[in-house]
Amino acid sequence: MKQSGESSGSTSFEDSPIAREIADLSARRRALEAAEVKLSGRTRVFTVSNQKGGVGKTTTAVNISAALASLGARVLVIDLDPQGNASTALGVPHNADTASIYDVLIDEFPLADIVQTSPESPNLLCAPSTIHLAGAEIELVSQVAREHRLRGALRDYLAIEDNHLDFVIIDCPPSLGLLTINAFTAADEVLIPIQCEYYALEGLSQLLGSVQMIQKHLNPALHVSTILLTMYDGRTRLAQQVADEVREHFANEVLDTVIPRSVRVSEAPSFGQTVIAYDGHSAGAIAYREAAVEIVARDTTTKED
Repeated sequence: MKQSGESSGSTSFEDSPIAREIADLSARRRALEAAEVKLSGRTRVFTVSNQKGGVGKTTTAVNISAALASLGARVLVIDLDPQGNASTALGVPHNADTASIYDVLIDEFPLADIVQTSPESPNLLCAPSTIHLAGAEIELVSQVAREHRLRGALRDYLAIEDNHLDFVIIDCPPSLGLLTINAFTAADEVLIPIQCEYYALEGLSQLLGSVQMIQKHLNPALHVSTILLTMYDGRTRLAQQVADEVREHFANEVLDTVIPRSVRVSEAPSFGQTVIAYDGHSAGAIAYREAAVEIVARDTTTKED
């Protein structure tokens, strides 16, 4: 009887949710290792935006960037949020004395003078934010070409031969002020993280209206190319309903990959790391790496001359 019980226990573990999850993660890791990723050679500029707070905007910006860097892409993260959370997560110093994106926008510093390399990867660069950026909204009001300051600085940076980038990821504040308008004007693509929770689409119509306004007046090339479902909890019917609703409205933009709720993803910034470096085998890290592979594969935009 004892032998039979042990056999039964072994079988039940193999069929348990934990065992199935471990097997699934292992299979997904193997698929990622086998995936062939071909970069287009052009620079894609994204702004990660959602005017609704708490959707994982900065988390998505830094982890997608780190995942792209792990695929061999050269990535620059521009931290346009005065809180500086993206700079923190990338392990980049951003105290009050650090040369930052504030100096680029207000004092016309060259972007090359403030860019730092993240300790995570030589492919991962960051233009940090400092507390000074909190006053930039007001100071920009009196500046010439105030909506184009970031665009001009980025263009000058990319014109230098050694500064080739595959991706620029701009993390901006949740409000539609001059910092966010600078991000929209500098970018070609908008990546929108949407949480799989009640009121997920709240504020999205306002964001899409803002994108249309920028298209009309400042940047005709701007378009919503990517929507990423975050904070997904597969145990709840609500998460699935939200995912289905978003896919129904934005079938071409939503990535197949969803980002699960993950303790590892939440813990990583407190160690000055992305989840890719903090725990690369966790469910959250694997999901962000899968999303990065999708973003590269979905590059259907006409290559610029």
